[in-house]
Amino acid sequence: MCITPTDLFDDGDACTLDIYDLGDEVARVVKTDIARAFVDLNRAPDERPPHHPDGVIKSATCFQRPIYEPGLEPNNELTGVLIERYHAPYHARLVEAMYDKGIKLALDCHSMLSTAPPIEANHGEPRPLFCLSNRDGKTAPNSLLADLADAIGDAFGISSSQLGLNRPFKGGYITKLHGHGSLPWIQVEMNRCLYLKRPWHDLDTLYVDPERLRALRESFHTALKRLRIDGLL
Repeated sequence: MCITPTDLFDDGDACTLDIYDLGDEVARVVKTDIARAFVDLNRAPDERPPHHPDGVIKSATCFQRPIYEPGLEPNNELTGVLIERYHAPYHARLVEAMYDKGIKLALDCHSMLSTAPPIEANHGEPRPLFCLSNRDGKTAPNSLLADLADAIGDAFGISSSQLGLNRPFKGGYITKLHGHGSLPWIQVEMNRCLYLKRPWHDLDTLYVDPERLRALRESFHTALKRLRIDGLL
């Protein structure tokens, strides 16, 4: 590998465990410690290189920074090993969690860059502070999506114009794969400008202020509690 710590940090969902992992406050938390640059759990297992450079196993980051030394990218055998070791167990845990009748809503939680990265056609286009997705009503009722948007807006003190519904994302592989049953699934994307900029973030050391992350986690928790109080969960 030739990826640097900074490139690995910039490509991943940095600090999302600190923000979204509510522990015992929710019925279930399914998480991973594998970096998206190595195995992208939000991609289909057949989206493999070289035909899918931004697929389940990547050769470069979203900033087009190389991950592996030239010619040393994972071959088909290693790709299969990585998928079996990380991708398949993660999705199996999601399926197992969905058998819990006490769960009323599944959230696939991510972070997003403030602007579209170089690998996207709309490179540089600004993004909202949150994007909530239900694949245009296919994985959760639009009314529930709107209620979650209202709850997040109130909890974080942001206006509706700063909340994107199914834009710029409609929901990725995780939401599409698991959100076809009776359990509603919504993808949540938080803009990294809420914590990966000064004064909370140091670009040189990659330090992120833990108090800022704690405040964001509390706001996220407040949003979910509102849904519960309103009888929506």
